[in-house]
Amino acid sequence: MRKLIFAAAITVISFVFASAFSAETNENVMLTDEQKQEISKMHNEAMNQKVAIINKYVEYGVYSEAKADKMIEHVKAKYDKLEKNGYIPNWERKPHHSKQHQSE
Repeated sequence: MRKLIFAAAITVISFVFASAFSAETNENVMLTDEQKQEISKMHNEAMNQKVAIINKYVEYGVYSEAKADKMIEHVKAKYDKLEKNGYIPNWERKPHHSKQHQSE
């Protein structure tokens, strides 16, 4: 009986924490131009650092040139998407295979 009560309590606590963290998202935020410039600079520096790390792995022979190009393309696409969204991250994830299942 104690195990059942304990399991129920853990389940309730899990739902409370999950709903509390999801409630913290503010979807109606608009950054000022100054804020966008500051965030843009930081993201651009981070992107350049990731590209430098990928290139260093190519230099050390860990990645092939083709794989590195694909990885760099992915990093830049993520940056472009963030820039397009006004530097507001989109935390809403869509199912990975939704398009695949719709076409079948």
